[in-house]
Formats: sequence, structure tokens, C-alpha cells
Amino acid sequence: MARSLYEWLWQHEFWLPPGITWEDMQESGDTHYPQPRDLLLSIPFALILVVIRCAFERAIALPLSTKLGVRDKQRPKVQPNPVLETFYSMCHKNPEEGELLSLAKQCDLPVRKVEKWFRRRRNMDRPSLSKKFSEACWRFTFYIISFFTGLVVLYNKPWLWDHRECWTGYPQQPLQPSLFWYYMLELSFYWSLVFTLPFDVKRKDFKEQIVHHAATIFLISFSYCANYIRIGTLVMVIHDASDCFLEPTKIFNYMKWKKTCDSLFMIFSAVFLISRLVIYPYTVLYNTYYYSMEIFQPFFGYYFVNVLLIILQLLHVFWSCLIIHMVYKFILQGTMEKDMRSDTEESDKDEERNKIREKEKNGTAYFSNVTSNGYIQRNESEPLDSRAHLASSHAKER
Repeated sequence: MARSLYEWLWQHEFWLPPGITWEDMQESGDTHYPQPRDLLLSIPFALILVVIRCAFERAIALPLSTKLGVRDKQRPKVQPNPVLETFYSMCHKNPEEGELLSLAKQCDLPVRKVEKWFRRRRNMDRPSLSKKFSEACWRFTFYIISFFTGLVVLYNKPWLWDHRECWTGYPQQPLQPSLFWYYMLELSFYWSLVFTLPFDVKRKDFKEQIVHHAATIFLISFSYCANYIRIGTLVMVIHDASDCFLEPTKIFNYMKWKKTCDSLFMIFSAVFLISRLVIYPYTVLYNTYYYSMEIFQPFFGYYFVNVLLIILQLLHVFWSCLIIHMVYKFILQGTMEKDMRSDTEESDKDEERNKIREKEKNGTAYFSNVTSNGYIQRNESEPLDSRAHLASSHAKER
């Protein structure tokens, strides 16, 4: 069953242009073509990257954060409470009002103390500022290395300058060692991100991150198996260009260098919008949709690749709208809007301020209701008093 499915899935009519079969893609002598089994090497390479990352964060990033003044907030520890701890770990971390009342009765504590316990317990699970700084440093280091590696690998390649060269001789385009290692570097990195997801900083878009990593791994793997290596290298270089500015923006934000952070954010926005909305459509979409038809006729793999690339472009448009909104806010207000994905730390003072505001609002509403009711009563009583006064004066006159 599995073998029949495998043979059906990899029919040459699906993935190769008309007139080309898998026999034509067999390696011979010094000619090597991409083989699906090569992708298995990315797993041990990803584990090596995880080890390198751990050493980098401990030996370089953490000491650097201390020297640059990135300090973690002092978080008050919670008192051990088996009932609350069991509810926190087994049920959920943010109990509702009814659950708070029930827990308060079980523990013989005031509701406010139970709220404070959960608030402080949630803060203990939140990543420290130094951890965020270390993670951003690692990603910045990798994106810089991968971006310039891509430029060095592609600088003397003809398809970087003439996009029609992406399809010359396709799919019988021999795999060069430099392209193989560039692909392994990118694929191994995204596998390493999947392996470290449970330990990385969890943001509000955690599920979206999983989908993004899975889609990236699938796209890289598919482009390798179908020998879309030349197009794949262009896509990776274009995406790494803007990521090189995103991570240092986070780093300076953690350092509280506001002006530098705002400047880098504007640079990142410009690079992102230009690379994803201008360069990518022309270099990749137009290339795969039109230039490839000069070499071969449409087939299933042609439509499949274009659909994937168009979906990626739709994601670019979505992210660009968010970035443009943040830039618009920055221009109007003069300050960069905070990252909505970040999980802000809760404090007792913030909670007290919120409660004071609620009391003030309730007090204002009560005062307005009282005054409005008094005003209504006065308005209703004034005509009666005036009518009584007129009636008595009229009686006196008579």
C-alpha cells in the first residue's frame, strides 16, 4: 500500500516537464542531481546547530547582555500552595472569577491573594529579558551568516543577474557543492528551530510559528527534490535580507536604546517592503510564471510551485499591512507601537491601578446617575412648585 502510494506520488508526469523521466535524472560520473535522501542529512546538522546555539548563548550572548546593561526584573516568588499549583499546572493559568472564589474557599485565603498568587506564578514562567536578548542575538548571527553566504554563493551564478538562466536546461541542472551546502544550512536551521520550540520564548503567535516553520521546511525540501534549486536560492536570499534588520531591532529594544531601535525598525520596514513587495514578485513570481514557459510546457509541478509561491506572496502582503500600520502609528505618535506578539509581564502595581481606574469609573458613573436623577427630580418638582405658587397668588388676588 505504502509503496503503491509512493510510486503514484512520484510519477514523472507530475514533477517533471513533458518528455523528461526520472531515468534522465540519474547521476553519472561527475554529474550529481538533487536526491530526496540527501535531506536526511539536515537532521544531524540541525542537532549540531542546537549545540552551537547553546554554547553561543552561554559563552557570548549572556555575558554580552550583562555588559550592555540588559537587566532582568526582580520577580517576587510565590508561596508554595499545592492546591493552587495543581490547578495552575492541570487546568489553566488564568482562572475566572468563579474559579477564584472556589480556590479561595479551598485555601482559606482572600480572593485578592489568590489573584496575586496566579499573577506572580505566571510571571515566573515568562522568559527573562536576558533570554530574549540571547535568542535575538543567535538569530541575528545566523541570518547575517546565511545572507552573506547566499550572496557569496550566488554572486558568480548567471541566474542571479539573468533570471531566464533559472530554466536553462531544466530539470537536468547539475547540483553544485556550494548550492548543496547552502540548502543544508537553511534547512538545518529551520529544523533546529522546530527542535527548540518548547524551550524558546513563547509569543502569542506560537501556533502560527509552528505552521510557518513547517511550511518553510516543506518549501525548501520540495524545491530541492524537484530541482528548483536556482529559484529556491533566490527566495532564501530575499527573505534573509529583511531578517538581518529585524533581530537587531529587538536587541536594541531590550537594551532600551529607543532611538536606535526606532531607526532600525524604519530600515527594516523599508527593506521588508521593497524585498517582499517589489523584488520577490519580479525576481521569483514573474520568473516562474512567464520565463519558465519559454523552456517547457505547463505541467502539474509548474502549477504546484506557482501556487505555493503565490501563497507566500499573500503572506507577504498580510505582514506588510501590519508593518505599514506600525509605521503609520510611528509617524503620527513619534513612538513605535509595541510588538503585539509579545507577552507583557504583569505587576501588582498595574493590577492596583486597573482596579483604581475601575472604581473611579464606577464612582463617576454613580455620581453622574445621582446628579442626573437629582436634576430630573428638580425639573419635575419645579413645575409643581411654580403651579402652586401661581394658584395661591391668583387666589389672593381674587
